[in-house]
Amino acid sequence: MPQLQTKNSSNVLWQKIFITFFVISGLIGGYWLYHNLMELKQEMEALRKVAEKMAETSESARRQAIRAEENSLLAALGRAHAQEEASKARIKAAKSEAKAKEAREEANQARKETERILKERTRELDQMQQALSQIAETRRTALGLIMNLDSNAIQFDFDKAVLKPKTRELLSQIAGILLTSKGHRISIYGHTDDVGSIKYNQNLSERRAQSVQNYLINVHIDPKILTSKGFGKSTPLVKGTSKEARAKNRRVEIAIIDTVLDYQQRIQ
Repeated sequence: MPQLQTKNSSNVLWQKIFITFFVISGLIGGYWLYHNLMELKQEMEALRKVAEKMAETSESARRQAIRAEENSLLAALGRAHAQEEASKARIKAAKSEAKAKEAREEANQARKETERILKERTRELDQMQQALSQIAETRRTALGLIMNLDSNAIQFDFDKAVLKPKTRELLSQIAGILLTSKGHRISIYGHTDDVGSIKYNQNLSERRAQSVQNYLINVHIDPKILTSKGFGKSTPLVKGTSKEARAKNRRVEIAIIDTVLDYQQRIQ
């Protein structure tokens, strides 16, 4: 019996020792595992941070590359646009210069044509003045001619506006010259001497101017270019109350206005 008890006690002891060893081994193994796990976790955390850092660096590099590419594209577009605008400007400048040159040439041609026309009109007026001066006193003006038909050239009976045969003959000669030239307006002005009232002379001058106008229309002067007006005794040609002065002031004036010269005068 004592041997059995001793053997049992020995078995229990070994069991306790085994259990203790197992526990201690487990504790040691657990600690080692925990320690390794912690180190692995730290390494993994470090690796994660390194990966994040690398990812951030890569993303930053990628963004920088994208921005650089965008800037390069914008710069290229800017250069292309600048070149396009420069080309347009050169084309526009070339066109403007061409147009300006064309306009200058047209203006020069127009000026030459204007000068030619004015010279031609001046020459015609000179010829007309020479011809009309053979009939009655004719003077030049800035816009044409004025014929002065005093009482020696046109005679009316007292208080009358009826044209006498000799006067009609004279007006026919004038009309013949006027018909050979175009581009004129003709104004007929009636004047009287100082004898009588203002109202009486005004009416008389108007009737006599109208009588001359009607006769010129009858001999085929275009009525559209004819006008008449009476001035009565308001614009004497010469001063004085002598017989000679009054004969000069009793007159009909025919103003021949060159429409080309008149237009030129208006636009200057």
